[in-house]
Amino acid sequence: MLVVLAALSWGTSGLTGSVVTARTDLAPLDVAWHRMAIGAAVLVAVHLAARHRRSAPAVPVTRPVVVRLVLVAAGLATYQTSYFLAVQDAGVSIATLVALGAAPVLITTGAAVLGHDRPDRVTAASLAAALAGLVLLVGVSAGDDTGDAVLQGALLALGCAGAYAVVVLASAGVPAGMPTTTVGFALGAVLLTPIVLAAGLHTTTDPVALLLLVYLGVVPTALAYGLFFTGVRLVPAAVASIVTLLEPLTATLLATVFLGEQLAPAALAGGLLMLGAVAALYLRRMGDSNSRGR
Repeated sequence: MLVVLAALSWGTSGLTGSVVTARTDLAPLDVAWHRMAIGAAVLVAVHLAARHRRSAPAVPVTRPVVVRLVLVAAGLATYQTSYFLAVQDAGVSIATLVALGAAPVLITTGAAVLGHDRPDRVTAASLAAALAGLVLLVGVSAGDDTGDAVLQGALLALGCAGAYAVVVLASAGVPAGMPTTTVGFALGAVLLTPIVLAAGLHTTTDPVALLLLVYLGVVPTALAYGLFFTGVRLVPAAVASIVTLLEPLTATLLATVFLGEQLAPAALAGGLLMLGAVAALYLRRMGDSNSRGR
């Protein structure tokens, strides 16, 4: 249930960001910065409070660890910015489906390139099905008058997926005990600040928008990550990964109900094919782990 709540919370991010940009003159970069800054402040405060209550051995901060943490921070900052830009161009449904569906493909490919894991035939077939679903989703959705915007948004969502893959692959080598999420969001907010200042940081006094920005930083960011990382200690990682597919489904449902977004039947079939292939991929990995007694 903790992982389910985290996925459902993440699924509200696109809708929330869209409402903020519609009510104010905030750009997607502004929304991304506010989310990271507020989320980082909450995560740092919780970490410091927990640190005073319990003592833990210090984790040695070596140069490779620093490099990985910087990659995590840069990946998180790029992920947030690319996602809200993709939502602006392609809509919540396509941006979320592409980003979350393509991420496992890129992670598996990156792991294979780095020599960590070579995909077998079943994994390769799942990845091929996911790519086919991705092409169907974007191709059908780009067939109307807004085709250029959809394609641009889909490319931004792919960049979002690539940034997430960097976060996953880089964080895998960070020693246990290091508050990777807290450091990643805090450092990511720092890295994003000069960029958003150079572009011209916009703020708002709209009370609804302010509440939604606080919600973005607290619930889908600080709280959701806390729920997720607590939940994955209790269930297999593959199961948790499948459950997080609730995020794009939640985002698509909310966008349909509240924003009036409609996916063509063929595009919807492509999205479901992509998510089904990802679920099959994780089930395959879970089966391999169980057969080895892990």
